Amino acid sequence: FELSLFPITPPGVEQKSTWLQIRQQKPDYVLFWSAGVMTPAGIREAQASGYPREKLYAIWWAGSDHDVKDIGAGAKGYNAITIHNSAAKDKVHDDLRKFVYDKGQGTGAPTGIGSLAHTRGMMISMLQVEAIRAAQEKYGKGKALTPEQVRWGFENLDLSADKLKALGFGEVMRPVKTSCANHMGDDWARIVQWDGGKWEVKSDWYQSDKKFIDPLVKEYAAKYAKDKNVKPRAC
Repeated sequence: FELSLFPITPPGVEQKSTWLQIRQQKPDYVLFWSAGVMTPAGIREAQASGYPREKLYAIWWAGSDHDVKDIGAGAKGYNAITIHNSAAKDKVHDDLRKFVYDKGQGTGAPTGIGSLAHTRGMMISMLQVEAIRAAQEKYGKGKALTPEQVRWGFENLDLSADKLKALGFGEVMRPVKTSCANHMGDDWARIVQWDGGKWEVKSDWYQSDKKFIDPLVKEYAAKYAKDKNVKPRAC
């Protein structure tokens, strides 16, 4: 394929000249590598220029509810990659209502429960808690942990499908297993599409091709370590 780049000056509110180029070149697809106001501004320009929203794809930073909600039907067909099943609801959402919001202890409106960004925030919190739990299993339950011990917990997460189901996240994300050498676990993602009112999952799980990704990670990590005079850890 042939790649054409259309850089946009942050914050990205003004994009008319960029979309004029896109309109002239007529690319088969447009990938949004954006965040913040740049994303909805781009979707609105695509709508104004007549570019099909179903041919728009975005990284996960550009795939939250606030990117499309105000545009509504005008963003219908817009696609984004997501690291979790943003269209699914699970026991964790019900428990959040039951034990927090129904008792008047929630912050903000409960209408945000189940939104893509809100669910991602709960995932992050769960991973933090489980990392601390793993560290306490090794270094002592109920003890205050050092930063190094918590790091060990993050590097030894083992969240199986059964464990995630018990936590209420079984329908939301895939199992995660980390190590000193692999802080990501398995890098699976899906494509979600905005139907004008909500996100819908439109693909199975995809995994990045490590024969392309891993050499780049090692190359740029080594460069960063050299530039910053950081001694790489040995796992």
